[in-house]
Amino acid sequence: MGKVIAIDGPSGAGKSTIARMLAERLGFTYLDTGALYRAVAFLFLREGITPEDDDKALEVILRHAEIRFEQGQVILNGKDVSSEIRTPEVGHYSSVFSARKVVRDLLLDVQRNASSDHDIVAEGRDTTTVVFQDAYKKFYMDASMGERVRRRHCQLEEMGIHATWAEAEKDVRERDERDRGRDIAPLTRAKDAIIIETTGKSIEQILDALMEAVRVHP
Repeated sequence: MGKVIAIDGPSGAGKSTIARMLAERLGFTYLDTGALYRAVAFLFLREGITPEDDDKALEVILRHAEIRFEQGQVILNGKDVSSEIRTPEVGHYSSVFSARKVVRDLLLDVQRNASSDHDIVAEGRDTTTVVFQDAYKKFYMDASMGERVRRRHCQLEEMGIHATWAEAEKDVRERDERDRGRDIAPLTRAKDAIIIETTGKSIEQILDALMEAVRVHP
């Protein structure tokens, strides 16, 4: 089992960008857990599954699904779907389906297996509290609502999707409600996680804070 640096936090806190850069700086493998949930949502949408379907219907689809994260690519049933899963629709449904136990049970093993032969940096909503409870280092990244909405708005614009500020805020708030309110593995801060506040800070400042925490608490 390799070393695991786990990062949790709400949508728009900057986890994905920082986790990727931290992994590169440390020579670790980056595990994008959100991409795994997107792959499941993509599969469900392709197979006509909706949030109204019961767990048995989801199990039928997942029973024959193989999902892996390899060298930055998301592999679904032998095919690289890294680009196809990056749509707002898939992003929305990945958040919705992530509340289902059958989905979380499947991806729990996928995530843990990723650390069997590699040192990894993993980010998500329950990486410190559920997936990697014994992580070598735990961080909880957060930012103000205004900052998180701004980042989400910019992200949508970069994807070529025009969205008003109100629409971006609605998206962030709905994700928060689903992440924090779900019965299974809700988003919460682990007691032993180091808090990293990202509001008003540059990427380099945030990255430096994490690197300093790793050095000070070896």
